[in-house]
Amino acid sequence: MTRQDISSTAGSAVPIVLTGDRPTGALHLGHYVGSLARRVELQDHCRQFLLLADMQALTDNAADTGKVTRNIFEVALDYLAVGIDPDRTTICVQSCLPALADLTMLFLNFVTVARLERNPTVKEEIRLRGFERDVPAGFLCYPAAQAADITAFRATLVPVGDDQLPMIEQTNEIVRRINRLTGREVLVEAAALTARVGRLPGVDGKSKMSKSQGNAITLSAGPDEIRAAVRAMYTDPNHLRVSDPGSVENNVVFTYLDAFDDDKAGVEALKEHYRRGGLGDTVIKKRLEDRLQALLAPIRDRRARLAADPGYVHDCLCRGTEIADEVTHATLAEVWDALGLYRVRGMRDLPRESAPEVTPHAAVMGRG
Repeated sequence: MTRQDISSTAGSAVPIVLTGDRPTGALHLGHYVGSLARRVELQDHCRQFLLLADMQALTDNAADTGKVTRNIFEVALDYLAVGIDPDRTTICVQSCLPALADLTMLFLNFVTVARLERNPTVKEEIRLRGFERDVPAGFLCYPAAQAADITAFRATLVPVGDDQLPMIEQTNEIVRRINRLTGREVLVEAAALTARVGRLPGVDGKSKMSKSQGNAITLSAGPDEIRAAVRAMYTDPNHLRVSDPGSVENNVVFTYLDAFDDDKAGVEALKEHYRRGGLGDTVIKKRLEDRLQALLAPIRDRRARLAADPGYVHDCLCRGTEIADEVTHATLAEVWDALGLYRVRGMRDLPRESAPEVTPHAAVMGRG
């Protein structure tokens, strides 16, 4: 993707990108093909912020905060191992950015419960988690939190899958409502940058790839783990003999070859051969295994070296979060000023002429 392609999508000379992950487990090939590879490209053309969304992770993991905390470091390792450069991409931790919580509380006043419940993404996630009517309030309201994340960084471009497009739409609804109220464009609408590859299925072919479901190949998977996962992949249950014609559609091995094999002509030739018969599953699985071993070996090696230097990883998170704190507080101050709201905490960010007189007692409540 070129700078011109990105700029035309974002409508900005230098697009600002916000993307991120919930740190609930190790990242896997689904993350790589769906977002990580694109992020490595984007850092050459955009100002990119990468958010470790630990507060959002708690919306359905509140009973296991330790898991979320542990995985902040693990996911950061994955970021750095795939080629995210902390000098070109700002990596930050959501819970360490208080402006995001403030904006979330504000935005909840500009969206109704009925509108949150109508969000197709939220409805589907509620169904998948079996919440039914026992939905955590934080989970139901996370579109407002996500809107706060996007607008706080003034993102003009947000890489998402098709299933997340309703979140961008709802974010822009909130933006337009606040801008109308203030009479000026205090917040920026974001454009969606959709994934080039559809959601990668799990190796079992039954659902999306997920570590918790045991159907994922993680970025840190070793050679034996990769080999075992590929050999167990779902293909065509009616392809009983090598000579039998086989089905390419819904064949997980070919889905993965489409995603990870750069020799597109070679893959198409294999598909034709498989359809007419005479090509066994062993051959296509061996080709896929070779491609995945070549992809993951250098990532795994870099990850191991980074894991041996945790101080460096934590320093990257600290530096990125400090930068993000300044950016998000600047947005918060502008929104507060535009709405004419009284502000004590975060007074350092308000224009001097807008800051009211504060008693010494009230000043103690500030950030310092």
